[in-house]
Amino acid sequence: MMHGERLASKGAASDYGEYNATAMPIETPVTRALKALGIPYRLHLHAQPPRSLEQAAAERGLQPAQIVRSLLFRLPAGFVLVLAPGGCRVDWRALRHTLGVRRITTASAQEVEAVTGFPPGAVSPFGLRRPLPILAERSILEHEIVSVGAGIPHAGVILRRADLVQALAPQWATFCQPARGQGR
Repeated sequence: MMHGERLASKGAASDYGEYNATAMPIETPVTRALKALGIPYRLHLHAQPPRSLEQAAAERGLQPAQIVRSLLFRLPAGFVLVLAPGGCRVDWRALRHTLGVRRITTASAQEVEAVTGFPPGAVSPFGLRRPLPILAERSILEHEIVSVGAGIPHAGVILRRADLVQALAPQWATFCQPARGQGR
């Protein structure tokens, strides 16, 4: 993988439009952070906003569980960034138990942007506005390649799971359940 390599949308281009690459490279706080860390990645820009997790994964050439969502939760004494694979549902009881708190809520859209520096839906564990504790679902380790938010809407960066693990050194736990109608 090369730094900043852009991917064209895969699949039925007629359904989603064609990717029109510009001559200017796209840089975000996420890509700058990855470059500074020496982590190879591919930037994927969706031609149109994906209508589902399955569509986003297919266009990136991945399975839904390889898309790692970055979810910001508010704790009694601050915030935590939770990394969860696509297609899973966070088990709130397990998450509270893992974090050792009785109360946890999802951050508001305004809090997400203020704390992470990214708009909701584009949050990444790389290039954050300020350091945050990171908790990751253990099942992320099942995949060699993963994708995280690129810091801009309708985009993702694809990288090796080993690079994500080494750079972030998150706390690992099991707090997800398969989404309804899906097995693990």
